[in-house]
Amino acid sequence: MANVAGAVRTWVPDLAHSSVGFVARHMVVTKVRGTFDKFSAKIEIPDGSLIPSSIVAVIEVESINTREPQRDTHLRSADFFDAAGHTMIHFKSESIEAAGDNDFEVQGLLTIRNVTKNVSFGGHAEALGKDPWGNSRIGFEASLRINREDFGLTWNQTLETGGVLVGKNIDIELDIQAVPAPQQ
Repeated sequence: MANVAGAVRTWVPDLAHSSVGFVARHMVVTKVRGTFDKFSAKIEIPDGSLIPSSIVAVIEVESINTREPQRDTHLRSADFFDAAGHTMIHFKSESIEAAGDNDFEVQGLLTIRNVTKNVSFGGHAEALGKDPWGNSRIGFEASLRINREDFGLTWNQTLETGGVLVGKNIDIELDIQAVPAPQQ
């Protein structure tokens, strides 16, 4: 686990400058992109490091947005996320290891529809900086691929051509600009 002696600071996403996106194959021929517009996270970073030591995140399923209201309604239904019964997607890191210049590897638990699976993915920390008002900010990028069927998202339709309407693999793309958490 990434660890530097000293204090650990808690960071949270600046939601105006962060995104949780996803990409799914549609009808074999194209990709559909979407976002979850409401999410929160707590990122622990040891002083003197850009590599997190812990990440906990929650995504509100109801906030799914593919820019197509009918598709969003279907994705919220029991065919997919069942937003009425499973309101949140959860992630909790179990280990984070440095993997080069500001790169890191994350192992953790992802829970969708009450199904929890181990996932691993790479991330990158951008340099720590200050905005024009003197506030500290740090950027993170990460991506991972999951098989949606592993989490109970199994709805599909077979096409005349032999393919399926929705691909199994979903690419999740995280672009997070974090700021120090408010003092409590």
